[in-house]
Amino acid sequence: MRFRRLPPISALSAIEAVARLGSVTKAAAEIGLTQSAVSHNIRLVEETLGVTLFRRDAGGTEVLARGETLASAIQEGLTRIADAIAAIRRNDAGPSLTVSVLPGFAVKWLFPRLIRFDGVNPNIELSIMTTANLVDFDAGETTVALRYGTGKYPGLHVERLFGEEMFPVCSPAYAAAEGKQLRSPADLGRHMLLHDEIWPLRPTVPGWRSWLDNAGYPEISAERGRHFSQSNISLQAAIAGLGVALGRSPLVLDDLAEGRLMRPFGPAVPTGYAYYFVCPHRALEIEKISVFREWLMAEAAATRTALGLAEERSADDKPAPAARRRLSAHTERA
Repeated sequence: MRFRRLPPISALSAIEAVARLGSVTKAAAEIGLTQSAVSHNIRLVEETLGVTLFRRDAGGTEVLARGETLASAIQEGLTRIADAIAAIRRNDAGPSLTVSVLPGFAVKWLFPRLIRFDGVNPNIELSIMTTANLVDFDAGETTVALRYGTGKYPGLHVERLFGEEMFPVCSPAYAAAEGKQLRSPADLGRHMLLHDEIWPLRPTVPGWRSWLDNAGYPEISAERGRHFSQSNISLQAAIAGLGVALGRSPLVLDDLAEGRLMRPFGPAVPTGYAYYFVCPHRALEIEKISVFREWLMAEAAATRTALGLAEERSADDKPAPAARRRLSAHTERA
């Protein structure tokens, strides 16, 4: 390994401290060494590299350009090491566990099920960090993430929870209101469309345009209506009777079952996206993460079963195979 040819980390730390503080005396006081030991470390690194990193004269020690370059790289490396150690300490010690998740998925799927996790794991304090951005595991932001996408997260442990289909949903009261004719996709041209635009995924995630094309109504405008940055907000707007939202099957499962939403018609169109459990490989060795993963997979299996039953009940409104292939090709290009 090329790391074996590097100078000792104590010598590299001395280089970084002197370059940053501009003084051997100050560097020695900060890192707890004598001035002669710091000077010795500087000479050791310079001899190893065969270059001069500092200019020394009666006025003090001045870092040269190559010394600044090396000191910057050392500082970055030491910072990453410190962050990794802090993250390991946070995640291995104590009962708390932080999970990063999309806001819509947190509100519509995870939160209603967490009471079951708390019931069987009272000693694990589970916290939720909602974000649509990918997290930096190395920086210790979180150790576990529930992601929405195609499952391509290189260098990480990835497990698929379930896929999704999309279809129109609205409140029963909205569909039954006088004058609200809503019997087929052709009627959508007279209704308020509610959009969920999941940033930063918006350019690639299929929405109303994809659904209308697959349903055979490309002439209906997909841009009009109200636009929301989160799925849970667009679904709440539909529950409140503000229009017709595009339901993503795992996110509307509970609302459909409990009567807050209904499907006025099909088809149900697969998006090509899915939900995933993601974490560093080493994280699986931590007991509380292993416990959370086992619980999560059991809940995901129950959701897959429920979605299968829902799909079975609405099999007559599925899109034609050709329509499914068109959408799959679209999402693969995205």
